[in-house]
Amino acid sequence: MKKQKLICVTPVYKVMLVRESQVSVPQKPIHAPEDAAEIVTTYLRGCDREHFVGIYLSAVNVPVAIHTISVGILNASLAHPREVFKVALMVNAASVIVAHNHPSGNVEPSAEDIAITKQLVEAGKILGIPLHDHIIVTEERGFMSFAERRLI
Repeated sequence: MKKQKLICVTPVYKVMLVRESQVSVPQKPIHAPEDAAEIVTTYLRGCDREHFVGIYLSAVNVPVAIHTISVGILNASLAHPREVFKVALMVNAASVIVAHNHPSGNVEPSAEDIAITKQLVEAGKILGIPLHDHIIVTEERGFMSFAERRLI
């Protein structure tokens, strides 16, 4: 009696990056939190819910992509390192800045904001794609930088 070989059908995938739209940003390196905050504030102007976004940077800190990682509710947005760094890998980013808005106008980070930032810093170290900053923006009260407050 012949033994039958078990055959497993394995899917083959193609990974694609699709440009949804574009936003006009200065074609200059981001050297300070103000530079990133300006981009994010413009990108998120008028949003009534929290949006968690990534600014993906070249080796000379010029933005190569902006991506909305998640859209939350009025006062919360979920993010996970895999979603942040998946795009970083796809656009060949050298580093990342993440940001989100607080529609409430309060620029102070929540405990969840601090926790996700720590996770992202650690994930970036493992992948060799550093997280430079986490910016919280509001339309009324400006912005807050985790790097400036030494929370990164």
